[in-house]
This record gives sequence, structure tokens and C-alpha cells, in this order.
Amino acid sequence: MITKKELKDIVYRVNGAAIEVHKHLGPGLLESIYHKCMIKELSLRNIKFQSELTIPIEYKGLELESDLRCDLFIEDCLVLELKALDKIAPIHVAKLMTYMNLLEAPMGLMINFNVTNIFHEGQKTYVGDYYRCLDED
Repeated sequence: MITKKELKDIVYRVNGAAIEVHKHLGPGLLESIYHKCMIKELSLRNIKFQSELTIPIEYKGLELESDLRCDLFIEDCLVLELKALDKIAPIHVAKLMTYMNLLEAPMGLMINFNVTNIFHEGQKTYVGDYYRCLDED
């Protein structure tokens, strides 16, 4: 099981990858372009991920087919949602938190590339219910 310290390091490395992509492309492109570039950058940094992971839905003991997909699931512990919007709406945050819960991920990261300064405006980290189960070191 991953520790809080290891998870913090993963978030730091993923944020670094997003900053690198934003530095090269800037704002104003489609989300799909940033997604492709993030895949490349994460690979270059040897960060393990799954792209467009289908999220399983269990309802009353039955597993249902689902069209839910998270943009990137990093190191089996971090849900990464990418956006290229003027503003992140509450429904985007709710979706990320739901994905975190369904995947039992302790943390999620929302990155919006449609900003001038991605470090200050474009990323926000969310802690889920499974975070408290992690060890400190």
C-alpha cells in the first residue's frame, strides 16, 4: 500500500509534467491535445498510468457496464482529470470525487490547461475518503 509521503511525491511529479506540457503549448487548445501530451510526458518521466480507464460500477451487488472513464489513473492511486475550460464548474469537481470513490483512490488532481499560469490557477488537489487509510511514511 502507498504511503501519504509517496502519494505526495506522485502528485508533485504529475504537476511537474503538467507544467511542462503547459510551458510548451500554452492555453487555448482542445483537452484531447493536452491529454495526448500528458501521456507522452508521463511516459518520459516513467510515471505509471492508465489512460481512459473504464470505471466499474457496482450497484446492489451487481457489476454494471459503464461508459465512465477517467482521463488518467496514475500509479493506481491518483485520479487525474484534465480540462481546457474557462472555469471549473462544481459538477466537474463532483465527477472527480465520484471517480475517486469508485476507484478507491485516496487523491484526485484536476488540471485545467486553459489558464495563463497553470501552477497558480490551473491545478487543484482533492483528498478522498481513502486518504485517511494511508500510513504517514
